[in-house]
Amino acid sequence: MNEQLFRAVDDRVDELVALTVDLIRFPTVNPPGDAYTPCAEFIARALGSRGYETRLIRGEGTPGDNDKYPRTNVVARRAGRGPGPTVHFNSHIDVVETGDAWTVDAFSGLVRDGKVYGRGACDMKGGMAASIIAADAFMAVYPDYPGAIEVSGTVDEESGGFGGVAYLARQGLFSKPRVDHVIIPEPLNKDRICLGHRGVWWAEIETMGRIAHGSMPFLGDSAIRHMGAVLHAFEEELFPALDRKQTRMPVVPEGARRSTMNINSIHGGQTEDYFPGLPAPNVPDSARIVIDRRFLIEEDIAEVKGEIRSILERLKRERPRFDYAIRDLMEVLPLMTEQDAPVPRALAEGIRGVFGKDPDYVISPGTYDQKHIARIGHLHDCVAYGPGILDLAHQPDEWVGIDDMVQSAKVMATSLDVLLRGAAA
Repeated sequence: MNEQLFRAVDDRVDELVALTVDLIRFPTVNPPGDAYTPCAEFIARALGSRGYETRLIRGEGTPGDNDKYPRTNVVARRAGRGPGPTVHFNSHIDVVETGDAWTVDAFSGLVRDGKVYGRGACDMKGGMAASIIAADAFMAVYPDYPGAIEVSGTVDEESGGFGGVAYLARQGLFSKPRVDHVIIPEPLNKDRICLGHRGVWWAEIETMGRIAHGSMPFLGDSAIRHMGAVLHAFEEELFPALDRKQTRMPVVPEGARRSTMNINSIHGGQTEDYFPGLPAPNVPDSARIVIDRRFLIEEDIAEVKGEIRSILERLKRERPRFDYAIRDLMEVLPLMTEQDAPVPRALAEGIRGVFGKDPDYVISPGTYDQKHIARIGHLHDCVAYGPGILDLAHQPDEWVGIDDMVQSAKVMATSLDVLLRGAAA
């Protein structure tokens, strides 16, 4: 236990809370990507005042990037006084839409009863603030540290991270020799280390039909009825088979320790947007669904896709006039950093020092930006660790506990001590 570091964090609690509140007050809702630039500029000023060299980097040409909603990221670096590794804290600044059922202002940053409320408080502006304060505390106690510390605020994680970490990784900003270790302060609970995530395959399935007058459907062919056959086959065959697949990965929550699939959206027929309340008078010649298939490290991506295609091909053989198209939207393979890699070891020492117990090691049910750091940057010493309760993410009245942020900042400060100075807890 490093009492000096812990006292340095305790001395900065008010600053930690104020920084979290300031970040929440930027309504960085994605989509469409509101307030990215002012939020990134605020972070750049905050880190520049701490001695970091800062850069604003726009993810030009990435999905959603335009002059009205530029994909503006901030990357900051503070070099130490000698050679050594670089530790990078990466946080996404985008948040999901608020939705209904809030009892507080979603972007006020209300502080009440030891909690900070607001959209993004848990996921993950509280984590970003904790990482900045952790670095402040470490640099105050050890001003002669070797190596370098980096902090980034990146965009679009909630929609795949293509304008944020993926773009920066292609510029070499998440690769050796620039960066050696990455910590992503996602809200996975303060005494847990997240080693990776399940895989994901998003795809669009379209069934085809033939348009005809709605009063004479026998002259056409309903694409929606064909899609109904697809959904029925999924219910009867695919979902039970997925339920039987289990993993050795320590995925949380328990229900995600098997393969899953969600049908994200369904569309069919002519739109009623032009004449609200009036039906389209035609037999639908197209119906589409988007599937969200989460798979396990034991599964091969070709097998995952083959399960879907085999059902569609069977329907094509058995169902008159059935035809379909399937389009890949995104695929990410499962990944899992080893527990004995440097970053998990350093965070484990911090957790033991703060909580007096060994950490729990978990795998996220969904992907996050670690995928781009590993796949594009080829940097595998990367995990997620941060304050906040995962179940609160994306919920109404989202909050992060102040004590949780303080304790997580102490863990992260300890990890800096271990990774940069080679200290032991």
